[in-house]
Amino acid sequence: MTSIDRYILKTMLILFGFFALILVAVYWVNRAVSLFERLIADGQTALVVLEFTLLTLPLVISVVLPVAAFAATAYGTNRLANESELVAMQAAGLSPWRLARPVLVFGLLVAVMVAVLVNALVPMARARLADRQAELAENVTAQFLIAGSFQFPAPGITLFIRNLTPLGELEGLFLEDARNPASISSYSAERALLVRTETGPKLVMIDGVVQTLRPDPAAARPAETDPALDPAAPASPQAPAATPPQGSGPRLSVTRFADMTYDLGSILGPGAARGGDLRDYTTGRLLQPDAALLDATGANPARARLEAHSRLAQPLLSPVAAMLGFATLLIGGFSRFGVWRQIGWAVVALILVQLLGNWAANRAGDQPALWPLLYLPALVGLMACLLILWLAARPRRPRAAKAHAVAA
Repeated sequence: MTSIDRYILKTMLILFGFFALILVAVYWVNRAVSLFERLIADGQTALVVLEFTLLTLPLVISVVLPVAAFAATAYGTNRLANESELVAMQAAGLSPWRLARPVLVFGLLVAVMVAVLVNALVPMARARLADRQAELAENVTAQFLIAGSFQFPAPGITLFIRNLTPLGELEGLFLEDARNPASISSYSAERALLVRTETGPKLVMIDGVVQTLRPDPAAARPAETDPALDPAAPASPQAPAATPPQGSGPRLSVTRFADMTYDLGSILGPGAARGGDLRDYTTGRLLQPDAALLDATGANPARARLEAHSRLAQPLLSPVAAMLGFATLLIGGFSRFGVWRQIGWAVVALILVQLLGNWAANRAGDQPALWPLLYLPALVGLMACLLILWLAARPRRPRAAKAHAVAA
C-alpha cells in the first residue's frame, strides 16, 4: 500500500470514527430513553437501566456502521475535492479505479466489524438481555405476593393470599382470571408454591378447586381451554366437574384438583426466555439447526437458515455504501459550487439500495426458500459502483470541442 493509499485510508477511518460516534450516540440515547421510562416505572434501579442500555449497544452499532461508512467516504471525498488534493492525484495519473482501492479496503474493514457484531456480539447480548428480562419478570411477580390484601397484577386479574410461610409457601390462595368475559375462572387452593422455570414463573396450586362461569353454553371446559394452565402439568381432579342442566343462561363448572399449575408469565408479561428467539443463536447453529433449537424457537429449518443468511448478507452492504459515497462524487467536472449535486445522487443511490434490501427481506420473510434475495441488494449496489467508476474513468472532452464536433 502506497503513501497515497495510506493517506486516503487514514482520512476515511478518522471521519468514520467521528460519524460512527455521533450516530451511535443519537440512536443509543433514543433507545435508552424508552428503556429508562419503562424500567424506572417498574421500580428498577439506575444500574439495571444502564445494564439494559449497554446490552442494546451492539445492535445499535451494527445498524449504524454502514451509514457511518457512507458519510465518511462522502464527506472525505468532498474535502479532498475542495482542497484540490483529488485533482492533484488525478493529474498525477491516478485513475478512479486506482483511487478506489483504499476506499474498498476501508469498506471491507467496516464489513468485518459488522460481521463480528451481527454474528457474535449481537446474539450474545440478546441472550443475556432475555435472561435479565426473565429475572426481572420473576422479581415483579414476587412483588405481588403480599399476604392479607387483594392484588391486581394485570387487568382482569385478582389475587389474594391469606398467609406467607417462612419457607415461601402460599396459604389460602385465591386467583380470579376475568380477562375473557366469556369464561371467568376462579382458583382457590389450600397451598401454593411459586416455581421458576425456563419459560417464566409458574404457580403450583395444591388441594383446591376451580370454578368457571360461562355465559355461552357451548363454551369449552376450563381445564381444556385456559391458556394459563401448563399442559406439562395438568390438573389432577379429585371429583368430576358438575354437569349443568341443559338450557339457556350462564353455567358454572366446578372442578376439584389435587395439584394444578398456572402460568403467571401469561398474565404478567415476562421477557422472552433465553433460546426462545432465533436471534439468540449463533450463525453456525442456524445454518445447521438441530432438533433442540427448533423445539425451543418453534421455527422450521428454512426459517432458521433465513436468519443466518440475513446475518451473512448484512456486512456486504458496508463496502457498497462506502464505494457509493466515493464513486458518485468522481462524476462530473469541476464546479466552484462544489460536489453537492453528486452527494445528492449518492444519497439517492444509497436509499434505493436500502429500499431494495427491505423488499428482499420482506419477500424472503414470507417465503424462506427465497433467501438468495437477501444478497441481491449488495450485488446491485456493487454493479452500480462499477458502472459509476467506469463512467468516471472515461476520458472527457472539453465542451468547446464537443460543440465544434456537433456543428461539423
